[in-house]
Amino acid sequence: MGCFSLAWLEQMLIWLVIASAIVACIRLLIPWVTSVTFPIVGQVLEIVLWAVIAIIAIYIIFALISCLIGMGGGFHLPLPR
Repeated sequence: MGCFSLAWLEQMLIWLVIASAIVACIRLLIPWVTSVTFPIVGQVLEIVLWAVIAIIAIYIIFALISCLIGMGGGFHLPLPR
């Protein structure tokens, strides 16, 4: 599957929907966890959730950059002759 093809875009959108659903479920569970346990547990879960989202975003951004460079776009270095 090539970078920026329709199949690639389809897979990216599917993963985006799955990740959004997981985040929504976790955000629904955090108030329940804080009511059962200490409020600090809910805050820790919220921080971990946003850290995971940031890591996934960084991974996707660098994957897109590597696709762009691999397709001939991006930074071009002059070839020695």
